[in-house]
Amino acid sequence: MKACLETNRLLLREFVATDDIGMFELDSDPEVHRFLGNKPVIHIDESRVYIKNVQQQYHDNGIGRWAVILKETNEFLGWSGIKFIKDSINNHQNFYEIGYRFIQKNWGKGYATEAGLAFVDYAFNQMKVDILYAYADVGNKSSRNILEKLGMHYVNSFEYDGEEEVWYEMKNPNL
Repeated sequence: MKACLETNRLLLREFVATDDIGMFELDSDPEVHRFLGNKPVIHIDESRVYIKNVQQQYHDNGIGRWAVILKETNEFLGWSGIKFIKDSINNHQNFYEIGYRFIQKNWGKGYATEAGLAFVDYAFNQMKVDILYAYADVGNKSSRNILEKLGMHYVNSFEYDGEEEVWYEMKNPNL
C-alpha cells in the first residue's frame, strides 16, 4: 500500500497516475505560477511526467510531494509534503524541504496549513529529521503566513534563479 496520512479533512497520499487531471488543473493555471518562476503546463502529458518524477523521488529518497485529497468528496486539492533537495540552495545542500501548491479555488481554506502541520509532525516524529527548511518568493505573503503558522522561522533573504526569496527553518523540538 502507498504511504498516507489523514487529518480532520484531508487524506495525504503518494501520487498515483490518475492524479494527472488534478495536476493539470493545478499547473496549467498562470496564477498558481505567479510566484514560482515556472511556466504553466500546456498539455496533460507534462503533468504525467511530473507525477512520474515524484514517484521516482519516493523510490530514490523515500519521500516526495504527496497528493492532498478532500476526504468528504475525494477531490484532488493540490499537493503538499517533504522533498529531499540535493541541489545547493541558499548555501544548503542535501536537506529536507516542506512545500505545497493548491488549485486556486482551494486557496484560503486552511488546507495548506492543515496538510503542512501533518507533514511537520511526520518529518519530525516518523522520519526523525533534525531540521526542516522552506523557501518562498519574498512577495508571496500568503505562503509566508502558512510557513509561520507551521512554526517555521524566517532566517534570511537570498537570490535564487534571479528572484528574491525568503528562507525559513524549523528544528525538530524532540532533539
